[in-house]
Amino acid sequence: MKLPAEKLDLILRRAAELEARLNAGPPADEIVKLSREQAELAPLVEAIGNLRQAEAEQADLAAMLADPATDAEMRALAEFELPALEARIAGFGQVLRLALLPKDAADDGSAILEIRAGTGGDEAALFAGDLYRMYQRYAALRGWRLEPVSESEGAMGGFKEVIAEVSGHGVYARLKFESGVHRVQRVPDTETQGRIHTSAATVAVLPLAEDVDVSIDEKDLKIDTMRAGGAGGQHVNKTESAIRITHLPSGLVVFSQDQRSQHQNRAKAMQVLKSRLYGLERQKLDDARAADRKAKVGSGDRSERIRTYNFPQGRLTDHRINLTLYSLEKIVAGDLDPVIEPLITEHQAGLLAEAGL
Repeated sequence: MKLPAEKLDLILRRAAELEARLNAGPPADEIVKLSREQAELAPLVEAIGNLRQAEAEQADLAAMLADPATDAEMRALAEFELPALEARIAGFGQVLRLALLPKDAADDGSAILEIRAGTGGDEAALFAGDLYRMYQRYAALRGWRLEPVSESEGAMGGFKEVIAEVSGHGVYARLKFESGVHRVQRVPDTETQGRIHTSAATVAVLPLAEDVDVSIDEKDLKIDTMRAGGAGGQHVNKTESAIRITHLPSGLVVFSQDQRSQHQNRAKAMQVLKSRLYGLERQKLDDARAADRKAKVGSGDRSERIRTYNFPQGRLTDHRINLTLYSLEKIVAGDLDPVIEPLITEHQAGLLAEAGL
């Protein structure tokens, strides 16, 4: 499908307008904003130029082939060049189609990662710990910072619940499809007869809410202080640095204990609370937009079983897109891109179909 020329012309006009405003010497507080938008548009302007140049070459070749006066040698050369040119046009067009899709404002930002043990008792807590380490390794590979907010350890290890902040550029864009129920099939260390057990953990990925995203009235908060639990030595045992905040209108409760001071824990707990409230509002909007959609990738429905990790077979299956990979060991070691990239591609394909691009 040919891209609408008016949309491409609009991008070029906007890029020219930004260049003119920057050349005119705008106030200092506008320079950063204008420069950022110009940098975002630069690859699109280049792609539009490449596309239109390739389309002009295609038109020249078509005219050459349509002209009865074209000699056999030139006709053969045109027929040889045409398929490669058409492939280039398709590539430039796809880049632009994706760029024209509505952008999720949260995609470029950081995220709150929440993992909770589900069915399966101690084995579920151990699996929750495995998932947490998987995301830790993935964050390290991408140069992100993962900082724990609160942890509730399982009796045999792992976590009943663990919450962390993942900071970096584009964190939410890559992790948002991880929300849902993750199921594991394996033989637990405690199993003496070699039987395979099935257990589960729930993952929730929320965009990290900034102050501009959510406004919270202090009167709606109930704040409790307590001693932090777990490892930490004398500091943990003797100071009431842990914070629990209850948001009365929604009933949401957040807890933070991993920071060194009560003030830091309060700030971190407020950040998690804002992100949860922001996530709830986004979910309402997403549900409304998707009411007439039969199926969608990455709905964020945390009751949905999205993935199975089968250790005896070394197999990972993502049920949303029927993706099966036999590289489970590498994936749990942090090599998540082979799972995430197909989810992003499928999501983009759905958006392109909806937009008619």
